[in-house]
Formats: sequence, structure tokens, C-alpha cells
Amino acid sequence: MRPILALGLAAAALPTATALKVGANDAWIEHTPFGYSHKNFYKGDASIISGGVASLASGAELGGNAETQGLKQYVTHKNYRLIYIVVEATYRLVANKASGIKTLADFKGKKIGTFSGSSAQVFVDTLLGSAGLERGQYSTVSGGMCMRAPCGANTFPSQLKSKAIDAFGCWETAVELGIEAVGEENVVVFKNASLYREIYSLYATTENLKNANTRKQIVQYVKALNDTLDVFRNDPEKVYPFVAKECGVDIPVLRKVWPEHKWGPGDMGEGLIDFLEREDKYLAKVDKRKEATREELKRFVDTSVYEEALKL
Repeated sequence: MRPILALGLAAAALPTATALKVGANDAWIEHTPFGYSHKNFYKGDASIISGGVASLASGAELGGNAETQGLKQYVTHKNYRLIYIVVEATYRLVANKASGIKTLADFKGKKIGTFSGSSAQVFVDTLLGSAGLERGQYSTVSGGMCMRAPCGANTFPSQLKSKAIDAFGCWETAVELGIEAVGEENVVVFKNASLYREIYSLYATTENLKNANTRKQIVQYVKALNDTLDVFRNDPEKVYPFVAKECGVDIPVLRKVWPEHKWGPGDMGEGLIDFLEREDKYLAKVDKRKEATREELKRFVDTSVYEEALKL
């Protein structure tokens, strides 16, 4: 009997696998690799909960969000770490030609739809800033998101068509729907990924990364994301039905916007730090706070999990 008892005690002492909770907004295309990975590659227990990087404060082991929200959270949560780039999405600014817009300089005095405090706002201000325009020289207007036609009257695609706004800029598939609502021949589209692109990333806390059992699960999760993103890059037809169902979008529209998404894993080197440094300078000015130092941003980006995942 003793050997059996000893075996039972030893088994009870073994650490149990962490059931990973991943905070994400399930309305956006960017989050869909998580669910696809759960169904096809990740062998552990994981679920998506509503939220994002902020979910780390309420018990999630991982959070998915644009770098904008990551930087905003890092101000008060120095234990947060950006551990993986899921996708780099090129945002687009679509304008109605009827508003007399041909160049970025023509946005002076125009009404632009976007989401205040979001990555979309950063995109609009950064793009127009490259043409010498500052906040106050154009106005921003709030509106509803629409990912599938027909779009309601309060949504950006409908507002653009009715000329309630002159342009709008945000994530897909809304911009593509705006183009289709007005007609491709009647709009002008602006984008510049070198100035701004959404860097949708995976975040974790230093506490969970230091926990041996949880870290092991996180590394395995990132390995599964590597396998997932290989499919997203190289065989998109295989994932279109899943992504369309998850986000409530139409596959023909999804096909059109897919090239605007560079599925990771992205470069987490000095180029990323440069990008984050520029954006944090902008956010600090808008939020009236002190900028993060470059050394702080280097601590914010933790490449060790990805490096371990590559060895599996």
C-alpha cells in the first residue's frame, strides 16, 4: 500500500497546467489567430475573454491589443510586457472626392471620423501631421463601427456617403465598406505604413512570466501562434471562413483587406523601439504626461518568450 500512497502524493504535488485566459476584443480581425490557434494548434486549455491588455489587471494571463493601448497601460503598469507581434495592420484614411480632397493638405478644415483615444486617432493625427496639419486645423467626429453591409446611418461608411463627414480612418473592414458605399471612383485613399501601422501584440505580466508553470504554457501558446500565423500568411483561403464567422464580415470584403495585414511574428528589435518611442511621445503630449524613456520601452518589449518558442 505504501508505494501506491507515495505515488499518489507525488502526483498531487505536480503543478497543474494553467488554463490561459486571453483578453481580446472579438470584433476585430486582428484577434482571430487566437481562436484559430485554440482549434488547430494549441494543445493546452485556453479561452478568449472580452477585453485586451487591460485584462491583465483582472486575472488574464495574456492580452491582445494594439501598441497604443499597450503604451497607455504601461504608464501605470510597469510589469506589463509586449511579448509577441501578432499582426501589423496598415490603416487607411478614405475621403469623399466631393469634399474637394486630393492631397493630405486638403484636410484642413475637414470633418474626419475616427475613435478618440484609439490607435485610429493616432493614425489620423500622425498621417495628417506629416503634411504639416495639427489638431485644431481639422475636426474629428465620432461614429459607429460597421464591419458588414448594410451599415447603419450613424456608422462611418454611411456618414461618408451622406457627406456628414468628409473622411474617416480606422481599422478594416470598415474602410473598405466606406469605399464601396461611395464608389471607388468617388473616393481617394491615403495610407503610409512607415509613418503609422497598428502593431497588434500579445502582452503578459512579469509575474506570470516568472512563474515556471505559467511561462511554460505561454511559450507553448506562442509556438502555436507561430504555426497559426504561418497559415494566415501562406494559405489565407483556409482561414477566411473562420475569420469571417468570428468577426461577422463577408468573405469577399475580407479578401480585399487581407493584404493590409502583415501577419507576424514581426520584428521586435530596435525598429520596434523606435516606433514605440515616436508614438509614446505623441501619446504623452495628448495625455499630458511624461514620456517613457527609451530604456523603459526596452524593458517593455520582452523577446525571451518568442525566442524560447522558436526552440520548441
